[in-house]
Amino acid sequence: MNFTAIFLIQIIITMLFSIIAAIYDVKRNIVPNLLTYGLLFFGLISNLFLSLISNNLKFILASFISMVITNAITYMLWKLNMWGGGDVKLFTAIATVIPSGLNIGFLNIFPQLSIYPFAFSVVINSILISFPFLVIFLCYLIIKNEVFMGKIDFFVNVFNMESLKYIINSTMNRLILVKDLEEGMIINDFYFNNAYIIELLNETDGNLAVYRAKDNKDFKYYFKSQNGGGITNREMWQLKIMNAQNIISDSISIKIAFPFTPAILFGLIVAIFYGDVMMLFVKNLYLVI
Repeated sequence: MNFTAIFLIQIIITMLFSIIAAIYDVKRNIVPNLLTYGLLFFGLISNLFLSLISNNLKFILASFISMVITNAITYMLWKLNMWGGGDVKLFTAIATVIPSGLNIGFLNIFPQLSIYPFAFSVVINSILISFPFLVIFLCYLIIKNEVFMGKIDFFVNVFNMESLKYIINSTMNRLILVKDLEEGMIINDFYFNNAYIIELLNETDGNLAVYRAKDNKDFKYYFKSQNGGGITNREMWQLKIMNAQNIISDSISIKIAFPFTPAILFGLIVAIFYGDVMMLFVKNLYLVI
């Protein structure tokens, strides 16, 4: 049986969901769970369907194994602050839909396959592609926030340490109202004296961590997000309740995370049409040598 049409549908759906995720990430700095879980569910169902009509369990087994392994590895990299929780879920969903390499004859698509699962090619491609996106994103924030407006000395000495700190603080941080907090947002240092706040945050057992304020004599403690995954839904509501009860102030500083999903999208496109960038590099290097 020719499964090309089903494979093609899987590719189209995966690319469509990834495009929508990239738009959300750029505009709202968050990837909705409904989107990633929807794609993951589609991956399991479509590969289960392939197994049923072919009477071969390899499709659903490959999908499940790829989902588990990709989630474990990308989750560990999330712990190292490489990307956000939404990116981990999107990688996992892509791995569930497309667990192995692609060869679609009638579209003349024969990408360079790797020795590891297709999802790992997407991960590697995304990391390699992310640098130009980071530069473009930073330039966009500098222009949007008019960082150099009336500050020519910063522009002239842009590689000075003080200038770099100013650029980062001016572009990558934003003050918002606590009531506007959303799941996944990354909290900057929030200073306080009320020890009751520690008790309340400990109940959430999430991403926020409390530290002693050694460099600020006016406050005893501060809390902040531990990594790029941002606050959980439970922490978000806890902070909003604390604000409504006047335990914390109305404003809070958040970090503007780099939207990594566009890099994932282009990493996916490159993996589909050209293959694994690392394997292409190794292949070309071997031919040169």
